[in-house]
Amino acid sequence: MASHVFHEIYLHLNWHTKDSYPLITPKLESAIYTFLDDRCRKTAGVFLHGIGGTATHIHMAINIEPQMCISDLIGDIKGSCSHEINQESRMKRLQWQRGFGVVSFGKKQLPWVLDYIANQKEHHATGSIEARLEAISMDDDGKPLDG
Repeated sequence: MASHVFHEIYLHLNWHTKDSYPLITPKLESAIYTFLDDRCRKTAGVFLHGIGGTATHIHMAINIEPQMCISDLIGDIKGSCSHEINQESRMKRLQWQRGFGVVSFGKKQLPWVLDYIANQKEHHATGSIEARLEAISMDDDGKPLDG
């Protein structure tokens, strides 16, 4: 990206396992997070800030350069992740549900978003979730639905 373009495009991403089954076991969690971290580092124009989740879904905080197509990026990340995990396992252990959630936020909110991502298991255990950051689809009135 040209140095004469200013951008602060921060995004919170989330997506679920197929049918929201608890496929992300503790053993797979580490491999998934490592893969996602590596994939983001190798993707020009993508800067990863944090990854977290539960047994049923992933959350990520990234910032991107303006030329990035969000849906293409997420499709690539999800597809390559499940492919790699399944290849390593030599069996189909990980599948993702269609769709995703993406919410933009300002740079000043990054610490709050990272804290939310890092404490996903606690938020879900206590019911202290942020609906906006958990949504992966919308109802007919355009209101977010949770996963």
